[in-house]
Amino acid sequence: MSVILRLRGLKKYYPIFGGLLKRRVAEVKAVDGVSVDVYKGECFGLVGESGCGKTTLGKTVIRLYKPTGGHIYYNVPDEIMGEIEKLERENPTSGRLKSLRSHHDLSTFRGRDLLNLRRRFQLVYQDPTTSLDPRMLVKDIVAEPLIDQGLAKGLDAKKRALEILQKVGLTERHLYRYPHEFSGGQRQRIAIARALVVNPELVILDEPTSAVDVSVRAQLLDLFQSLRKEFGLTYIFVTHDLSIVECISDRVAVMYLGKVVELAETAELYKNTLHPYAQALFASIPIPDPSKRKARAPLKGEVPSPVNPPQGCRFHPRCPYALDVCRHKEPELLDVGNKHYVACHVVAEKYQR
Repeated sequence: MSVILRLRGLKKYYPIFGGLLKRRVAEVKAVDGVSVDVYKGECFGLVGESGCGKTTLGKTVIRLYKPTGGHIYYNVPDEIMGEIEKLERENPTSGRLKSLRSHHDLSTFRGRDLLNLRRRFQLVYQDPTTSLDPRMLVKDIVAEPLIDQGLAKGLDAKKRALEILQKVGLTERHLYRYPHEFSGGQRQRIAIARALVVNPELVILDEPTSAVDVSVRAQLLDLFQSLRKEFGLTYIFVTHDLSIVECISDRVAVMYLGKVVELAETAELYKNTLHPYAQALFASIPIPDPSKRKARAPLKGEVPSPVNPPQGCRFHPRCPYALDVCRHKEPELLDVGNKHYVACHVVAEKYQR
């Protein structure tokens, strides 16, 4: 399976201004040095507590947010990527490396280059009620990306809008209605149609099932799976619902305070969770039998502020297994075998014995 997206040290900080002159006094480190690969055609899950940076990472990847640092390589051939990595190690100030990044690193794109890229990326928002313009008819909502991108207009745009609406389970009689005339599940289908109408390659699904009930949720998950196969889509599925990500994702990354702390194939991660935070997170999945007790106690303490994260491992103030090294040295994402990556000194010490 080929790599379609490579993130290298990706960062997104939000400035905090204070004082009489409104000077920059601090930063919210929403995403802080994320390096992962996403394979073509897969569903890549992102999970974690609220505020860990999942949504910010997704929006930064598709350049709705400008990265503070790091690199975003999209659909770069392996030989060019190899040359970039070699130059980064051996000659990071070379003109050749700068030229390669200007052509392949999305974090450097500006103006028309960025506009031309938009068609390949789309986003399905969490709440379709607020993401759909209440003053526009469905036919105009779905056709708007085609017109903005110059792909179609008039009857051609309407025809394409109808085709994609039928793919998501709606019909021609829905074209001349407003969003408030639909149920929550139908509104989300309209949002999906709007995202797919321009034939994107990568779709960010930002909590797409959290605003609907359980029965509709199952229908949407089936729809996502069928659309992925039919259109050859690649998903980044952002959610805090661990039961959903288990159903739809091929691989899952667990985020904590702006960093990826564990990454593995879904079955491997659910069977053999290694990072203490991920273990606590997965232990929080509700058990349908009220007579059964949890094997692990819930996490103690609060999530530290992303403005001033702890030194070393960011999880060490809440970790029951923290070592001295955890307090001053930041762990790297270590391959512990079977394509299972963990950023934890405790796990690293165990696997290096």
